[in-house]
Amino acid sequence: MTDVKTADSRRKAVEQLPLAFSHDAATGRDDLLISERLAAAVSIVDAWPQWPSPVVILAGPVGSGKTHLANIWKEHSGAVSIHPKAGANAAVEAASTPVLFEDVDRVGFDDTELFHVINSVRENGNSLLMTSRLWPMSWPVELADLRSRLKAATVVEIGEPDEELLSQVIVKLFSDRQLYIDDKLVLYIVARMERSLNAAQTIVERLDRLALSRGTKITRSLAAEVLNELGNSDPAD
Repeated sequence: MTDVKTADSRRKAVEQLPLAFSHDAATGRDDLLISERLAAAVSIVDAWPQWPSPVVILAGPVGSGKTHLANIWKEHSGAVSIHPKAGANAAVEAASTPVLFEDVDRVGFDDTELFHVINSVRENGNSLLMTSRLWPMSWPVELADLRSRLKAATVVEIGEPDEELLSQVIVKLFSDRQLYIDDKLVLYIVARMERSLNAAQTIVERLDRLALSRGTKITRSLAAEVLNELGNSDPAD
């Protein structure tokens, strides 16, 4: 019994070691996996600079793909990242180049500074892309003029990823690591995982790490173990 416990302790210790390998994730426009729920957001990003308004807001839940789309747009437009807070001079940046403000509802902002940023963008023919988990009507805005500016922005909603998209994402994430797994295993994972792109990333990373530490292939039992650890129930068991 002692030997079993010792072996198990050693195995867990090895599994906790950081990976010595690295992989390059494909995050460009050509690598973007498009589903119906992403179509409108992808279209608006691709349409730049012919936007219906100079301010566009991508709204969607955590793990819905907002960051991927924002990075694609940032690279395509040459935008710089800003955080409109007091003293940041974000409006000065917005006067000379497209600007990106991510996670608006999470990091917060100064009403007056964001108002000036939007005015600067409008006056100088530039663009502002913002991302948020919430629609702007739910942002804690007290400045009436800013509320008015936000009402004029183009808001594009991104829904939670469906099973088809999650399957494609998981296949892509494994492919980024030069790993290829059976379609049935992909379906097994997708049927039991949290519906988010962040969850897909976490599951693939843990499966890759676990398989490497144990020197095994990625199997259904290994996937079940990872899903269990993440609190995903298995309806088949």
